[in-house]
Amino acid sequence: MIMPRGSDQLLLPVNPFFIAFTLLLALATNLLPLGRSPALPDLLALTLVFWNVHQPRRVGVGVAFLFGLLLDVHQGAVLGHHALAYTLLSFLAITIHRRLLWFGLLEQALHVLPLFVGVHLVLLAVRMLAGGMFPGWTGLLAPLFEALLWPVVSVLLLAPQRRAPDPDQNRPL
Repeated sequence: MIMPRGSDQLLLPVNPFFIAFTLLLALATNLLPLGRSPALPDLLALTLVFWNVHQPRRVGVGVAFLFGLLLDVHQGAVLGHHALAYTLLSFLAITIHRRLLWFGLLEQALHVLPLFVGVHLVLLAVRMLAGGMFPGWTGLLAPLFEALLWPVVSVLLLAPQRRAPDPDQNRPL
C-alpha cells in the first residue's frame, strides 16, 4: 500500500474514549461564556472536522448533528441552526478526507478553510433568515482562525497515536 506523503510513521489505533473526551472538551469550551465576539473560532467544529477526516467511520454526520443540537439547546438559538451547519461540515469533511490526508498540515489547513467559510456562511444565513442581527464583518475572521488552528489541533490530537509501541525484535514496525 502506498503511504500518503504527510504520514511519516504508522499510527496506533485511536482510543474511542479519547475521541469522546476531545469532542466533549471542545463542546465544553464552546459552552464557556467568553463573550459575544463573532471572531472566536468554533473549536467544536474544528474537532469534528479533525475526527471526520481521521476517523470517518466513528465520527460521522450523526455525531455532528447531535453535537449541533446540544449547542443549539444551550445557546437558545433556532433549533437546528448549528445542527444543520455541523452536519453539512461533517459531510463535506468526510467527502474530502482521503484526498486531504495526502497533504501536509499547512496544505490541509488551506483545504479545510473553504469548509469553515461555508459553514459560517450557512450559520449567518440561518441567523439572518430567523430575524437576527448581522454580527459584523469580524465574523469573517473566525474561519481563518479555525484554519490557522488546524495544524496545532492535528498535532495535539494525533499525539497519543504517535507514541512508540512496545519494541519487539520479531516485529520491525
